[in-house]
Amino acid sequence: MTRPTVTATTSLTPRHDARSPAPVLQRRFGVFHLWGIAVGLVISGEYFGWSYGWAAVGTLGFLVTTFMVALMYAALIFSYTELTTSIPKAGGPFAYVLAAFGPVPAFLTGFASIMEFVFAPPAIALAIGAYLHVQYPHVSASTAATGAYVVFMALNIFGVNIAATFELVITIAAIVELLVFMVVVMPGFSWANFVHDGWAGSDTFSLRAVGGILAAVPFAIWFFLAIEGVAMTAEEARSPHRTIPVAYIAGIITLMVLAFGIMILAGGVGDWKALANLNDPLPQAMLAVVGPRSGYVHMLVWLGLFGLVASFHGIIMGYSRQIHAMAREGYLPAVLGRLHPRFGTPWAATLAGGVVGMMAIYGDRYVTIGGQPLTANIVTISVFGALTMYLFAMASLFRLRRSQPDRVRPWSVPGYPVVPGFAFGAALCALAGMAVSHLAIFGVYVVFMAAGLAVYLFSRRSSGT
Repeated sequence: MTRPTVTATTSLTPRHDARSPAPVLQRRFGVFHLWGIAVGLVISGEYFGWSYGWAAVGTLGFLVTTFMVALMYAALIFSYTELTTSIPKAGGPFAYVLAAFGPVPAFLTGFASIMEFVFAPPAIALAIGAYLHVQYPHVSASTAATGAYVVFMALNIFGVNIAATFELVITIAAIVELLVFMVVVMPGFSWANFVHDGWAGSDTFSLRAVGGILAAVPFAIWFFLAIEGVAMTAEEARSPHRTIPVAYIAGIITLMVLAFGIMILAGGVGDWKALANLNDPLPQAMLAVVGPRSGYVHMLVWLGLFGLVASFHGIIMGYSRQIHAMAREGYLPAVLGRLHPRFGTPWAATLAGGVVGMMAIYGDRYVTIGGQPLTANIVTISVFGALTMYLFAMASLFRLRRSQPDRVRPWSVPGYPVVPGFAFGAALCALAGMAVSHLAIFGVYVVFMAAGLAVYLFSRRSSGT
């Protein structure tokens, strides 16, 4: 693996011989496509995973956790919008940190981002597989999950226009379904049900709840994790200085409304403790209101697949762009930076991330860490990667403001430096809290990061750059 000499101002545009022009990413996405990608990347987190936060700290405690995490993501998105519009490159945070701090921090940022986006899809694919296995028992969950990878990798490689439109349509369907859920369960909502034992099993707040509030951070992050992936489509956005701010802000508002709406309404329709350790809290909450014979329940079960597919498909789009951008600049093997000669899509990066994901799916039954299966642990590693990347990205914003004050910034984060400072501090606290709560997994994450850095530094030395 060779690596060209890179400085803080290195261009991230593809290098090619003018006599044989290489394919490049095409600007195809408007505001609605970008909004669909932003929400679609995350929306599976509105369906499952978050309710474990109730088990950690209760409904009221988790409401506090979610509010703090929502503020963190709002601050992050405002800050990301400045970075993305001033450096609209497919590498996203990798490109920002490269411009601000140079090659080594940029590699760490990009590698952390890859760990976030490559390690999240296997769990979603297995959830898709488990759902299909219930409907079709002769198809195993792992086989269905592998089939999902094959189908959506092919869609991303051979039809990016179709892929983006598909993402938009299926995201809208998932949102409509969540709105239907809220309308249907609203008559059965009781605030008394929601607040009962809401502070870690108590009706009153105590210091005991503080630990649970911190332990519940990963489950609140699940409501918003990966929305920043829109940055990786910046080279494919039409008029990114205009479309990306609208898509980002509309996306975070959409996700906040859905997150608080479904969490509060689901927690108030009965005994929330019965839902706290379930992977399907929404159908079960609806059952408590309308009964098992209602067509609404069957609709929610069937259409619940839409949210999973939207996130799975969107995250594949995200990791492929991140891997492609790093390989294009020499930070990963050059083959991963290749674009399809006809479709102009990062086919090699798409396949590489998919191979890792499918290996995780089939390793799930054989590998456990801390008593949890492999996919559960790599989701936690994915969150560690996201938080690491957030820290580097926010630091790059401060550095670029000081070192390049004259850089054109179509969007400036409001409330600077307080807003990005809050985002940095909140991400740091979340990372520290998660490291303490998941020490073994954090150790694995550090080993992965150190191994990746060691390989990068060795290849850099070998190439003499």
